[in-house]
Amino acid sequence: MMKMNEHDKRLRDLDAALGDDEDVCAVKGVLHDFPEHLYSPYWMSGIGLIVCLKGSFDFDVNDSPFHAKAGQSVFLASDVTFLVTKTSSDLAYRLLFFHVAPIRDMLGSSVLDMRMHSMLSPGVCDVWQTGQEHELTHYVEMLASYRKSSQTPYDDYEQKLLLMALTYRLCSIYQQQLGEYEGAKGRKQETFVNLMKLVKQYYMRERGVSFYADRLCLSPKYLSALAKEVSGYSVQEILFREVVRKSIFLMKNTNMTILEIASLMNFPNASAFGTFFKKQTGLSPRNYRNNGA
Repeated sequence: MMKMNEHDKRLRDLDAALGDDEDVCAVKGVLHDFPEHLYSPYWMSGIGLIVCLKGSFDFDVNDSPFHAKAGQSVFLASDVTFLVTKTSSDLAYRLLFFHVAPIRDMLGSSVLDMRMHSMLSPGVCDVWQTGQEHELTHYVEMLASYRKSSQTPYDDYEQKLLLMALTYRLCSIYQQQLGEYEGAKGRKQETFVNLMKLVKQYYMRERGVSFYADRLCLSPKYLSALAKEVSGYSVQEILFREVVRKSIFLMKNTNMTILEIASLMNFPNASAFGTFFKKQTGLSPRNYRNNGA
């Protein structure tokens, strides 16, 4: 039987990783309780995967209740609030939270597919018995076992390649679970995928619905209604989310000034960008960066 002090150390290590918002949050071995950070509303800045091996647990995502039991996997989208509310006495699980940004250039359209699928679910959370729980736990174990080293120039790529492989597996699972859409619904999904590809290409420069509607040979009104039906977000909301996401990434990971970020995002000046950013996040860009939000 695993010693309690070893289990507690794993919980502490995971809690510290979550608190530091590390690119990869996982620990070796099975856990029987959740770290403290997850018993308070926790903002998911990356993608989450929890494989329930035994027992069950209840949790909220954006204040909506969910339940997971043995043999099920929980898939969490980014930009949601996650909170554990109840656990069974026999709980056993594996957990992995990871950021997509470090591997975005390697993944290409796969990240787009994952985001599109997560938006197809209004609750931005899915609980499925995929039949691949054993394989998923292997990915978690490998990523948890990884120790970054600077011994050779190849070491930095090991973790990224593991994350890339896992992301492809998750995309495959989403495709299998959601199935193929037929008829009019299938055509709407295809149009939405094409819209998202255009958004990823142009969102830093173009934020007018008409621009995207013209390229898809649709009316702005129809495209907005379609996007809302498929994803729960209007075209404008999708565009704004992308701008905020990219701006936050630049604030956290570069030394670009607010003015430089505003210019890159095609705002006329830093003031206009600040007004937009505060309306979307509740904080000014400077306060967001200084507070380490």
